[in-house]
Amino acid sequence: MITLATSDNESLPLPPELTGLLGQVLDIVSRGGTVTVGSLPTEVTTTTAAKMLGISRPTLMKLVRDGALPAHMRGSHTRLLSRDVLAYKDAKQTEQSQAFERLRALEDELGIND
Repeated sequence: MITLATSDNESLPLPPELTGLLGQVLDIVSRGGTVTVGSLPTEVTTTTAAKMLGISRPTLMKLVRDGALPAHMRGSHTRLLSRDVLAYKDAKQTEQSQAFERLRALEDELGIND
């Protein structure tokens, strides 16, 4: 358990989530990596959402029209919640990982691995 000392020399335990995050940061830094801390607004523009997903804005708008990605109107502008964009990104990454694992299993089954 990691604790913090207050100015009154009182010891306060860190929540487990923060302890885990701090452990990840220390691991990355110890291997010579860089950690950047930033924040995301609650709501993002379609241009920002497209950049977050690594897709074009027209592709993003197709996802919105098809109902694959929730969005709402703010005046005459389409906006998306950051959490929805990140959830979509995570779901796509999980889907890709599962497809890759199925492909590897098929290669093993067919005996075409090196």
